[in-house]
Amino acid sequence: MIDRTHKLPLTHQCQILNLARSTAYYLAAPESADELALMRRIDELHLKYPFAGARMLSRFLKREGLVVGRRRVSTLMKKMGINALYRKPNTSKRHAAHPVYPYLLRDMTITRSNHVWAADITYIPMKRGFVYLFAVVDWASRRVLSWRLSNTLTTDFCIEAVQEAMNRYGRPEIFNTDQGCQFTSLEFTGLLKTNNIQISMDGKGCWRDNVFVERLWRSVKYEEVYLYAYNCVNDAKRGLEKYFRLYNQERPHSSLDDKTPDEFYYDNLPALLKAA
Repeated sequence: MIDRTHKLPLTHQCQILNLARSTAYYLAAPESADELALMRRIDELHLKYPFAGARMLSRFLKREGLVVGRRRVSTLMKKMGINALYRKPNTSKRHAAHPVYPYLLRDMTITRSNHVWAADITYIPMKRGFVYLFAVVDWASRRVLSWRLSNTLTTDFCIEAVQEAMNRYGRPEIFNTDQGCQFTSLEFTGLLKTNNIQISMDGKGCWRDNVFVERLWRSVKYEEVYLYAYNCVNDAKRGLEKYFRLYNQERPHSSLDDKTPDEFYYDNLPALLKAA
């Protein structure tokens, strides 16, 4: 995959492979097989019980014969980038450089393509490690517009995917994310502001505000990721590339009148974009 001895710069190699630059420069300490198995099980339980925190997940694991304390579960959840999804009181003052924006989609009717895009990050287990998957989704059509893999929870691979989506499909009117530090960063919000895109952010811990991306993660994991133990990042990239192609082009959605995301997206583009 990445060849550090090749004359082609690492940055260009990452662009060719559709990988975040952080993937090339960061070398994480390998996790043990037992630790990876535990992290995968926590991920599965999190999908099934998104409201469960470290204490409840610890109890679930103990019922399965895995004696794991809540502190260890909490540590692994942070490493995986997952949180219990419920509304929490905002009792801490946020850093002035990272403002949080209001949720703009409540009671809004979204029926046309490129009206609202949404994005999120999820944990992807592999046989010998794990990576993070970021995806940009068109809200109305459920179409996956772009995605990136990275082995670090940084902002750069998110920005690269958003920039690719805009280069290929234009700009949305509104962009919705959760309140993760990658999305509240000045780099990420600055990209949206520069392109005159309204910024919308979920209520703290409220998964329903970004429900279509959460449903996508469930589909990706149960229909692709959990069925195949990826050996490496390149295997994960090939598998997800195939899955998203089928998801966009061949999988009908009942909520889209049995159209595929591709069909609904192109049928419901604004007239000016269709003409272009």
